[in-house]
Amino acid sequence: MDLKPDNRPSKNEYYLDIARTVAKRSTCLKWRVGAIIVKDDVVVSTGYNGPARGVINCMMIGCLKEEMGTPDYKGYEYCTAVHAEENAIINAARHGTSVLGGTLFLYGEEAANGKPFEIRPCDRCKRAIINAGIRTVITRRADGSLLKTDTEDWIKEDTWNYIKSLGEVKSRKAAQKAAQPSPPSSVTIKKMS
Repeated sequence: MDLKPDNRPSKNEYYLDIARTVAKRSTCLKWRVGAIIVKDDVVVSTGYNGPARGVINCMMIGCLKEEMGTPDYKGYEYCTAVHAEENAIINAARHGTSVLGGTLFLYGEEAANGKPFEIRPCDRCKRAIINAGIRTVITRRADGSLLKTDTEDWIKEDTWNYIKSLGEVKSRKAAQKAAQPSPPSSVTIKKMS
């Protein structure tokens, strides 16, 4: 018996293609992002970037971040969007579906032309993914290859960055304190009667 070659996409490619379709629902004028969570080879939740349920979206009135010229991965306080990763986690929770031990597939494309870009979760989403118990995140690199990230790496990275930042702030404060002039020790202040 001759076996024919299997020309189907790999499971990872298959799931990223589903995430790409989910991204098409995004209302963001700049980036369309789709996320799916897979557990035991079953899609258990999806999410795309867009505002909270019932809140007006940028397609309807325009984008405040764009008007302000806010750089990518900054100015979240000006945006009503919930990120795709967060929405996938929230949607699972709304339906009582466990994502513990699951894999999150994340796809991003430019809204203007549909061109894929190398997506990476922001720090806030990384922390939500970690706390949800998702073990692996799969995205596509700019060259088209797949990037598989173990969330344990983010835990180590976040811990190291926090310790480093805290140390820098403490050192800066100590240097500022040391640079402050101290009053001369030989000066006495007389009380006037």
